[in-house]
Amino acid sequence: MQYKQLEVFPNHFLWGASISAYQAEGAYQEDGKLPSIIDEYQHNEDVAGFEVASDFYHHYKEDILLFKELGLKAFRFSIAWTRIMGKNPEDKNQKGIDFYHRVIDECLKNGIEPIVTMYHFDLPYHLEEQGGWLNRKTIEHFVDYVNVLFTEYGDKINYWLTINEQNTMILHPGAIGLPKQGSLPTKKELFQMNHHVLLAQARAIALHHQLGLKGKIGPAINLTAMYQATAKPEDAIAAHNWETLRGWSFLDAAVRGKYNYLFEKYLNDRKIYPKIKAEDFDILAAGKPDFVAINYYSTATISASKNDGSDVSPRAGDQQIMLGEEGVYRAAENPYVDKTPYGWVVDPTGLRLTLRKLYDRYELPILITENGYGAPDTIDEEGKIQDTDRIHYLAKHITAIQEALTDGVDVIGYLPWSAIDVVSTHQGFNKRYGFIYVDRTDKELKTLKRIRKDSFYWYQKVIAQNGLD
Repeated sequence: MQYKQLEVFPNHFLWGASISAYQAEGAYQEDGKLPSIIDEYQHNEDVAGFEVASDFYHHYKEDILLFKELGLKAFRFSIAWTRIMGKNPEDKNQKGIDFYHRVIDECLKNGIEPIVTMYHFDLPYHLEEQGGWLNRKTIEHFVDYVNVLFTEYGDKINYWLTINEQNTMILHPGAIGLPKQGSLPTKKELFQMNHHVLLAQARAIALHHQLGLKGKIGPAINLTAMYQATAKPEDAIAAHNWETLRGWSFLDAAVRGKYNYLFEKYLNDRKIYPKIKAEDFDILAAGKPDFVAINYYSTATISASKNDGSDVSPRAGDQQIMLGEEGVYRAAENPYVDKTPYGWVVDPTGLRLTLRKLYDRYELPILITENGYGAPDTIDEEGKIQDTDRIHYLAKHITAIQEALTDGVDVIGYLPWSAIDVVSTHQGFNKRYGFIYVDRTDKELKTLKRIRKDSFYWYQKVIAQNGLD
């Protein structure tokens, strides 16, 4: 739909940016922090590890002052479970608790809304050794951890995100690293894990409401609309298959408190339906979120499964993620979209479509918690980082958000990935997303100096005028 005039962004719109603990903090063994699965899993040996990352742990004051200069209204970061809790539920790590108090207070002092992700892939490794999310007891450990977060920070935080990209963890478990010993979980195990994560999330949301805390809480999922490759009816069915199994099946359980009908048929047909206790759906139903957060980077184009052993293929630029499933769908090319240097589809209009579909389905406010352009940024002879392609990418996506707002979608904020350069899980510091350059490479720490990119000054103007020119 085309409009004579686009609506302006609301005055309270949350212009911001995001990071995660394991990709930014570093200090992976400091001040009582325990190992996480990110610390212990195998990763690409040719790129930077997470031991130092961007060293946000020691640079947070400097970084938050830069965020203030940038004009950020909000800063999304994750809290590392392994900094907060000891190996026993009654053990708390005061140094870790104090660190996040300092981060939150620094944000508030500088007029920045702190938005907290409770869990961003970094399960404590001692829980992994006890079965991880496959072990139902991990739910109780998560609730214990969340209770500490609410007790410590509940009077300071207005926006809580529960689980980051649950669908990525389940559908592409190798994306966050490979176990040092043993293989990845089976599909049956993965969907049992998924059920436990859904219960943990619902318990956290219900606890927030029971405690009567201020603010709002919701899930954060990687979501994208799916296109059918052709007008062939079978392609339409395949696109609906994957859009449902990849996105709606996770959000239906989180928002509606029940499993999606097509998802249930799929699990039963494949004999991978999880073990569910009688009270589980009551738990899911009691965990109604206040909003939905999404990470959006690109759309996917889908064609019908051939079911001949050729449906599965690696995603462009990311060999850890396999696309396609026999009897469900296969990936197809879209000639109408652009691509990043790493082969990721660039589709701003797809963001508008995704927002419309999401709002149409649940009618909840939407917070965009990730969207960004990964590129091998370099410093030129004048000491500048000219990231024009990133500016163009973000501008087009901001226009798409404004179009969605004009459509009537309730979008409450935009938090691109990432505030500063962070360790990309698969490409290290070769693939950068930040508005602020961190002076290091995969092999050399260098100075860790922070340098404003051209996109920093551009986004600064966007925020100051509450939208594009």
